[in-house]
Amino acid sequence: MAKDEINAFLGVGTTYRGRLDFTGSVRVDGIFEGEVESEGTLVVGREAQVAGAVRVGELILGGSLEGEVQASKRAVLHKSARFKGTLTAPSLSVEEGAIIDGQVCMCSAVEAKPE
Repeated sequence: MAKDEINAFLGVGTTYRGRLDFTGSVRVDGIFEGEVESEGTLVVGREAQVAGAVRVGELILGGSLEGEVQASKRAVLHKSARFKGTLTAPSLSVEEGAIIDGQVCMCSAVEAKPE
């Protein structure tokens, strides 16, 4: 399997509520509410709406995401991204036009935990 290959796809017009655990990469273009956990990559498309707790290796956000996000490697917010909540990642890339409403901590998840 190629590094950029998508393992699963939640298309436009699809709504899913619950918990998503995966390896590799998953792309969401529909509506997802719940928990996401993976060391892999979550790609949130331009039309997507995601709400809940997200703990992934890498987040690539082009749509809307509301909740608590921990990305252990990096987070990328494209110009169409709309984020509301708390974002923790050691590396963050934000394109001009992206909207962030909340808190950002550029640190590892371990460093972000209060003592």
